[in-house]
Amino acid sequence: MIYIEIIAAKKYALAAEPFVQVGLKIFLWMIVASGFIVAGYMLGLKAFKNIWIVTVTSITTILIAEPILNYFVIGQLPTRGAAFGFFFGVLGLLAALFL
Repeated sequence: MIYIEIIAAKKYALAAEPFVQVGLKIFLWMIVASGFIVAGYMLGLKAFKNIWIVTVTSITTILIAEPILNYFVIGQLPTRGAAFGFFFGVLGLLAALFL
């Protein structure tokens, strides 16, 4: 889903395609990806018996995958403020996991 979001943003912002056109092209992929996310939460809760483990896993995946995909798909490095926000987000995640 993260990859789909980034591709849609790139197509709309950088290729200057109309919003509705990009949205309709990407809609089917969004439905499929959303189904996998829901299935992951269902299976995760069944396996771990704790929604917080599933949630932290999901957030951690986003925290790791999205910056990497942003760089490789769009080619942008974070601004100073975004880098600070990312850093403090990581600290917050670590505090939630270990404190």
